[in-house]
Amino acid sequence: MLFSVIIPVFNRPDELEELLESIALQQYNNCEVIVVEDGSTKSSRSLCNKYSLHYLYKENGGPALARNFGARHAEGEYLLFLDSDTILPEGYFRKLESFIITHPDISLLGGPDRAADNFSPLQKAISYSMTSFFTTGGIRGGKHKISRFIPRSFNMAVKRSVFEACSGFAPLRFGEDMDLSMRILESGEESALVEEAWLYHKRRTSLRQFYRQVCNSGRARIELSLRHRHSLKLVHLLPLLFTLACGALVFSCALVAGRMGWSSLFFLCPILLYALLLFLHSSIKEKSPKIGLLSVCAAFVQLWGYGLGFIDNFFKRCIFKRQAVSNIDNEGFYR
Repeated sequence: MLFSVIIPVFNRPDELEELLESIALQQYNNCEVIVVEDGSTKSSRSLCNKYSLHYLYKENGGPALARNFGARHAEGEYLLFLDSDTILPEGYFRKLESFIITHPDISLLGGPDRAADNFSPLQKAISYSMTSFFTTGGIRGGKHKISRFIPRSFNMAVKRSVFEACSGFAPLRFGEDMDLSMRILESGEESALVEEAWLYHKRRTSLRQFYRQVCNSGRARIELSLRHRHSLKLVHLLPLLFTLACGALVFSCALVAGRMGWSSLFFLCPILLYALLLFLHSSIKEKSPKIGLLSVCAAFVQLWGYGLGFIDNFFKRCIFKRQAVSNIDNEGFYR
């Protein structure tokens, strides 16, 4: 068996059903599917029975522990981790299999994500914000990398033997997928971006949820820099610099408003020009001014959220020397 597909889920049976249906439509038999119910109050058991899948239940402990739990019951040569808010396009497994056949020495694989045509305008805007050159530099699933590709757990395959040798996901509350990828690479293995093995990723359905997600991403970057020396690059600091620059411009505008009146708005011109750039680019790309406007909101939420999360965890971990935030203890490792 080539793949063991492992899907952690927490209170998202409706969302999970879309993913399971897309897996069933693949008509691919060289895999098993393992759904790990992570202490949900909304059970997915009947849904898994409908599709004749492996269903596992455990007490809530976070996605890292759920993925490790599923891996202990897996039999495939490769562990393929998917998030419950993803949908597979036609031919996904065969494209991934084709790459593995021609690149047998690659132990860690990942693919990019896209927004489907039937996604809501906000979901498309968030997808734009997470993948655009003007927000992330295009490094998330793009062709050109600042370093070796770091797969993330929404679309990530790893040889089971390598996963076990690296002890699986570490007991981190966030950033656990990038931490595993970095540990695998540090062990001497190679990674690859499989551009053809893309999938649809719904991400978050509200700006509030999106803010929490990107804020945790900023916190995770500090944790990863402490665990993996030299992993922090200049591009990772750009959202922080954006947050500080915006704060300084707004503060300067407010400081001189009494003396300069409307002329003080001059300080906001860089922010407004950047927002206009995002609006025009997204509107043209998505063929929708509404999505363009939402993309501006999503981009500012993303950059500010990441920057504030980065600052928050920098003070907690680097200044006040607090322990890393974790949902689980050391027993959360694979072994």
